[in-house]
Amino acid sequence: MTDATTATVAAAEVAPDPSQGAGPGADEARSLWSDAWRQLRKNPLFWISAALIVVFLLMALVPQLFTRIDPTSGSLRHVREAMSSDHWFGTDKQGRDIYSRTIYGARASIIVGLLTTLSTTLVGGALGIMAGYLGGWLDALLMRVTDIFFAIPMLLGGILFMASFPSNADTSYWAVVGKVVLVMTVFGWPGIARLMRSAVLQVKSLEYVQAARALGARPGRIILGHVLPNAVAPVIVVATINLGAYIATEATLSFLGIGLVPPTISWGVAISDALDTVRTSPHILLFPSLFLSLAVLAFILLGDAVRDALDPKSR
Repeated sequence: MTDATTATVAAAEVAPDPSQGAGPGADEARSLWSDAWRQLRKNPLFWISAALIVVFLLMALVPQLFTRIDPTSGSLRHVREAMSSDHWFGTDKQGRDIYSRTIYGARASIIVGLLTTLSTTLVGGALGIMAGYLGGWLDALLMRVTDIFFAIPMLLGGILFMASFPSNADTSYWAVVGKVVLVMTVFGWPGIARLMRSAVLQVKSLEYVQAARALGARPGRIILGHVLPNAVAPVIVVATINLGAYIATEATLSFLGIGLVPPTISWGVAISDALDTVRTSPHILLFPSLFLSLAVLAFILLGDAVRDALDPKSR
């Protein structure tokens, strides 16, 4: 039997049956995710983190569900008041309601985290697939560029960029948010690219990918139908964990006064405003810090739960 005949027979054994409507790669991907969902449902940390994330998303999307108080209005007669029935979390140094500002502060922080996660996953994932699947000189070039950006810490790069192109009170809301998302995307995609490349290198050598090549399938169809569904799982896990890290990074930049700036409301801005009153009025710092910590913790716990569910060794 010739090599060509052998390859054809092997391809026929694993080739998708048109009557089934999906190939082995799709079946394996569906089985992986169905097994992962069964594992997630048994994990209490998943439900705790998911409940927290749902609450934070509702705070970001419809803050009116939680408060009717205008977060920008304040009164000098109620400066730095302690917690009371009128102001559940007290007031800040400008007499604004801390509870209302904490609720509305979720919007900017969550938006920055979600947009940064989406952009870093798309950019890093696309470059990682190209490098891992095509290989050769393109792989070497993309990995050297990745190493250059990977060597620069995100926080340091963000400080340098935001200090060079500062925002002010006249800058529009979306311009400020977009600038923070851009700088974190520039320094955040290399890790995703390296992870995706590693996953693609493992998947592209499997038999069903080789069979698809032998049958003459186009590279785009192989990547979308076979490689990507079986290589994306670790990327999703890391991206979920990174989302919490991006929220913390935004808060750090805003705390330093070079990230989101007033009148934009975010947890980082609230923490920065409370810095000079932490001894006399600690409640001004307490609640934005608490909500920020819970949000970061929720996404990290979710990422850990998803990682455990997708890792066969943990079952």
